[in-house]
Amino acid sequence: MGSTRLPGKVMRDIAGKPLLARVIERVSAIPGVACVVIATTTAERDRLLLDVARDYGVEAYAGSENDVLDRYYQAARTFSATTIVRITADCPLLDPEVSHEVLRHYERSRADYVSNTNPPTYPDGLDTEVFSFNALERAWNEARMTSEREHVTPYIWKRPDRFSVANVRNLRDLSALRWTVDEPEDLEFVRLVYAYLGRNGRIFGMDEVLGLLGEHPEIQVINSGFVRNEGYAKSVREDRITK
Repeated sequence: MGSTRLPGKVMRDIAGKPLLARVIERVSAIPGVACVVIATTTAERDRLLLDVARDYGVEAYAGSENDVLDRYYQAARTFSATTIVRITADCPLLDPEVSHEVLRHYERSRADYVSNTNPPTYPDGLDTEVFSFNALERAWNEARMTSEREHVTPYIWKRPDRFSVANVRNLRDLSALRWTVDEPEDLEFVRLVYAYLGRNGRIFGMDEVLGLLGEHPEIQVINSGFVRNEGYAKSVREDRITK
């Protein structure tokens, strides 16, 4: 809820439901995911998210606001997770089949960490990370940079000499497409996509969105002027060692 660019973004309405509910629907549809947990904070403004979790039948954990790595670790411990599928709450166009492909690659490869973001070839907003609890615990014990504590997984994927790391690539590079929600223009874009494709609560996928944008290229222009992963880049620029 503490977004500075789009305050309260996860509760913004998308086709009659909060953005967070749209993410919950899509994460719940990923084949092989046994338990969905909203990892939120103890801040008063985030209490609403606990209500959303209850209303949509998923689990929730409230932890540190700034040390997101600790929040993830404690949530994973609380729910006895051995494998974690990490999806951020600003991805209401997440494609469950794309996420499933990352999970399948993780299961086949026996890697510590698999994503579709290093480097990215899917649209921004389809980002999926899968990693073991053991890798998460090592990062929790050893990560000292503030960017590593805030963004959860950099300590893992920046150290391929210490962790087994793999990446799932799309057949063509679509990483310039922006389907996440961080700015008001992103919200306008997503609302239009849902207006065209989200009738009757149907979960539509990446190919359908691409087809829509091919027919209506003016929709894609709405939010095309923003930099991918600007938040992480800012964290790295301001990095410092934690105690």
